[in-house]
Amino acid sequence: MSNLFSGLEEFGLNNLSNINIYEDSEKSAGEEAKKSQQNTFSEEDIIYDRSYTCPVCNKDFKAKTVKVGKLKLQSLDTDLRPKYQLADPLKYDAILCPNCGYAALNRFFNHITGSQADLIKKNISVKYKHVEESENIYTYDTAIARHKMALINSIVKKAKLSEKAYTCLKTAWVIRGKRETLPEDTPNYKETVEKLLQEEKEFISNAYEGFSEAYMKEEFPMCGMDVNTITLLVAELARKVGKYDECSRWISKILISKEASERIKEKAREIKEMLKEGM
Repeated sequence: MSNLFSGLEEFGLNNLSNINIYEDSEKSAGEEAKKSQQNTFSEEDIIYDRSYTCPVCNKDFKAKTVKVGKLKLQSLDTDLRPKYQLADPLKYDAILCPNCGYAALNRFFNHITGSQADLIKKNISVKYKHVEESENIYTYDTAIARHKMALINSIVKKAKLSEKAYTCLKTAWVIRGKRETLPEDTPNYKETVEKLLQEEKEFISNAYEGFSEAYMKEEFPMCGMDVNTITLLVAELARKVGKYDECSRWISKILISKEASERIKEKAREIKEMLKEGM
């Protein structure tokens, strides 16, 4: 190929004489845009203090919440955990009242009966000590603590199986987020990663147990998911905790279902392949 830029050497541009006019122009532009976005992004810019009224103590408070539409979905893990570019909004899903200690995932926070509120007051509020959260964003440690508070509350108020299972699942996701972003120069890095893996697996196991039982006892949709999505989720949770026979059984439910979409069936086949490979 002839050199289109021959003759520019006199301008001192001989090192650019073999440049390709169109080579990776879109790729380069995309990489530059991504790099620029990373350099200018601040998690503080996508969150705000939202006002809540606690349904247990009736006091007003504020909790950090992610602004709608500010993050782009990047991918889904096999257990349906959404992963976003630049930040993890899952950290902000547990709402905790600083006055009485009532906590729940956002979708469940206002759905509490009078008798459940009494259980919270008698078993949590009388003992609760507020821990000041001074950071401008929620760290993973703060987020994990808030999710565990939500789980304790769900147990105390005798919540539905599905709420407890979903809270376990969301807690596992936040723990996974911490593990995946843990700096490698963290003291005792390998030991910390292993500890987080085991803790995540424990919550996954409890999520599997809860959803399996809720499937038999509760109505759908469940936690915003239809029967086929829950079936797919339970199959993957079973695989993650080593219950391979149960995983196969749940996958079969999807593959023979006339109501399951092709998208759901394709994901079930992917789990089946991972099962064969012993992943």
